[in-house]
Amino acid sequence: MFTLRATANYNNTRDKVIGNNQVFKKKLRKTLDKITINPAHPSLKSHKVDTQDYGIRWSSWVTGDIRIIWDYDPGERLLILLLAIGGHSGTHKVYK
Repeated sequence: MFTLRATANYNNTRDKVIGNNQVFKKKLRKTLDKITINPAHPSLKSHKVDTQDYGIRWSSWVTGDIRIIWDYDPGERLLILLLAIGGHSGTHKVYK
């Protein structure tokens, strides 16, 4: 099982992207639960992407346009750093 650690950027962006939308909050929680158990779970559609701020990192599906950007902590194999949350396009775009 993996431990998740959120960066300040992730926390700030999460509040802007998800806001008070209860449906998105529930989907995000389900995604995070799956990542802690198996980051390669098929429903997450996890794959490497080129991000705007972090270079090549992992991306996992939350909803149709919302993705979580994350990576393994190089010092601890069982720790995942949540780097960003956003979409393919628009104000909170996370991909290049």
